[in-house]
Amino acid sequence: MGEDAMQAAQMEAAKKVIISKILDKAAAERLGRVRLANAMLASQLELYLIQLYQSGQMKETIDDEKLKQILGLLTETKKTRIMRR
Repeated sequence: MGEDAMQAAQMEAAKKVIISKILDKAAAERLGRVRLANAMLASQLELYLIQLYQSGQMKETIDDEKLKQILGLLTETKKTRIMRR
């Protein structure tokens, strides 16, 4: 295994440890389902959660409801209205 691959594997393992600390069981299951449906969104969500954790903004574990709220924030799109004259 190359040095880059080993470094990537270590980073992935560290990410999994942090995610397992901050999500409860139901939220972790939801993250797994999101990963199956949309891997890019799951990666964004993981990075967002890790940033919150590392910056100290996260005080308690995240439950399923809170994870749904965060997902809603990440997937929120601007609604555009077309006005006709």
